Amino acid sequence: MTGLLAGKNLLVTGVLTESSIAYGVAKHAQKEGATVLLSSYGRATRITRIVAESLPHPAPVIELDVTNEADLAAVPDRVREHCPHLDGVLHAVAFAPPSALGGGFLDTPWADAATTLHVSAYSLKALVTACLPVLRSPAAVVGLDFDASIAWPGYDWMGVAKAALESTSRYLCRDLGPRGIRVNLVAAGPLRTKAATSIPTFTEFDSAWDGGAPLGWDVGDTDPAARACVALLSDWFPSTSGEIVHVDGGFHVTGGVARS
Repeated sequence: MTGLLAGKNLLVTGVLTESSIAYGVAKHAQKEGATVLLSSYGRATRITRIVAESLPHPAPVIELDVTNEADLAAVPDRVREHCPHLDGVLHAVAFAPPSALGGGFLDTPWADAATTLHVSAYSLKALVTACLPVLRSPAAVVGLDFDASIAWPGYDWMGVAKAALESTSRYLCRDLGPRGIRVNLVAAGPLRTKAATSIPTFTEFDSAWDGGAPLGWDVGDTDPAARACVALLSDWFPSTSGEIVHVDGGFHVTGGVARS
């Protein structure tokens, strides 16, 4: 078998629809020779199982709520039911209660801010450490990011969580590097995914990228971000860790200044 990920086993979180970046990663990973295992939890598990059937090779789905200690402790056994080990993990998990988005930053209660940080940032550490017993060396971890250097309109506590995610990835890079585990993030531009529907100001992101990205940007195309994740999960970046790879049409370089 040939391909960037030939012979590798990957755990991909966050697959809910075919329009998600995570689905694109799972699809391309399989095409590049990987065995893919998906995770979901609660009522969403049924949806993930249905979507998993539309992949090039139907993928098994394990139960995993990244905020549930029992689920995290069970990860190694649940993975071993389908494959003996993992070579890579995609973290595609984020959530914010309504009060944490939309412009009410000063009024968000701690409980909702804490939920946002737990699900969207701390879960990267929780997921990776849960996988350590079955994660081989070398291995790769990739997380999905959105540029946290800007206070985006309406992004509020999710923006704070993304900043925490970026910092968490750096500390994981430091602590897991000696084990041969690389940790990187892909910061995609705005994409019209299911997650985006919870951001009331998404159209402002869309407008900013329209004309502001030197390479142009299609909010309906998750393929570039998915391909970047697959590349980072492969052996083609053996000495790259703690990096944030921007897949945003170059928007982060120009600051959104319109192309001439």
